[in-house]
Amino acid sequence: MSASYSQASFWHDKPEAWKEIMLGVKRRMLSHSTSGLMVLYKIESGKTFALHNHPHAQYGVFLEGGGKFRVGESTWQMKRGDAYFIPPGVFHELKTDEECVILDFFTPEREDYVKEALPPDSD
Repeated sequence: MSASYSQASFWHDKPEAWKEIMLGVKRRMLSHSTSGLMVLYKIESGKTFALHNHPHAQYGVFLEGGGKFRVGESTWQMKRGDAYFIPPGVFHELKTDEECVILDFFTPEREDYVKEALPPDSD
């Protein structure tokens, strides 16, 4: 269910937009189109976002909190304000040291995440 918007769109924050994807990890699809998808995560302290990879480029920033981010052969100690880029196909894993709020952008759009997204709001 890919969205290809030909006009500007916006999404209000609503309780139903948040999904608990595992105990202590919630996410909200902020906005998306075929060219990319933006996600906001709220992750409790002491959680592990398991080692995985995907065919999408991933850009992100820690808005709050921090933790150890294993990306490929490297391990980064992330904290508030730190940003990252993960190329497509590179394995990565996050272990939080404290409660985190993380903003991610994937390109192209993640088809596996779109099912969680609400339709755009209208004027």
